[in-house]
Amino acid sequence: MTILIDQPELGVEAGVNKLDNADNELVLDGGFVVPQTNSFGHTFRDYHVESERQQGVENFYRTNHINQTSDFVKRMRTEYGKLNKMEMGIWECCELLNDVIDESDPDLDEPQIEHLLQTAEAIRKDYPNEDWMHLTGLIHDLGKVLLHPGFGELPQWAVVGDTFPIGCAFDKSIVHYKYFEENPDYHNSDYNTKYGVYSEGCGLNNVMMLWGHDDYMYLVSKGNNTTLPPAALFIIRYHSFYALHKSGAYRHLMNEEDTENLKWLQIFNKYDLYSKSKVRIDVEKVKPYYLSLIEKYFPAKLRW
Repeated sequence: MTILIDQPELGVEAGVNKLDNADNELVLDGGFVVPQTNSFGHTFRDYHVESERQQGVENFYRTNHINQTSDFVKRMRTEYGKLNKMEMGIWECCELLNDVIDESDPDLDEPQIEHLLQTAEAIRKDYPNEDWMHLTGLIHDLGKVLLHPGFGELPQWAVVGDTFPIGCAFDKSIVHYKYFEENPDYHNSDYNTKYGVYSEGCGLNNVMMLWGHDDYMYLVSKGNNTTLPPAALFIIRYHSFYALHKSGAYRHLMNEEDTENLKWLQIFNKYDLYSKSKVRIDVEKVKPYYLSLIEKYFPAKLRW
């Protein structure tokens, strides 16, 4: 399925309107207001600014980069790909995230269900006719249930954070790249070249990503035969792949379908990132709408 759309780029007059300087905000096409700073008053995704979360975030990435090896990812995909941990609906899973806070995120410390609804509602304002994208906003982080005791209570480094390919050289654009030097794959000649175990244009679907919530929710969606379009599955699996959609790394592994789907991901990413705020969503007010979308695109109960 090929999807074409013009991308609203931040700072481009056609896609963004600047507000009064006193507001210090941007507005995307349909009225979603984009803040210039995160919940802590800093620039978004600034991993070096001194803040109450900075040191914890850096410690998270050190552990993540050391332990996410090819062997580890293969074990996790085999174990969790069985989808035998639990059976529940999408909204039930949303509610399980009420007590989850992402330790890798320098921009927000609110429970994850707040972020899910902030993302979905922001997209809904600017793309009212793309209901599949609204639902994608709601579910894109549901894989973080891997942190829940019912799913083995995996450590944060095995669930959240930026994603990147495993099985080829780690790109220097990846946040806190220096810690990869302690990863066994960094010194393995099979894995530490530009292509590693892959080939030019092999397609991202044939690339093994590090293990985490992105890949897990992708497996859950595919395994439960969702009717969401391929672009939605691409967003779910690669929304944390900042080395690609922000820095342009690993494009040599993409095929034509990846290129088309990346257009949607780059749109989605703006809402995923910039919707993070202290503005609360009235859950009960929007719940009926999202329940209708869940019924449209997913079975009542999913295997997780």
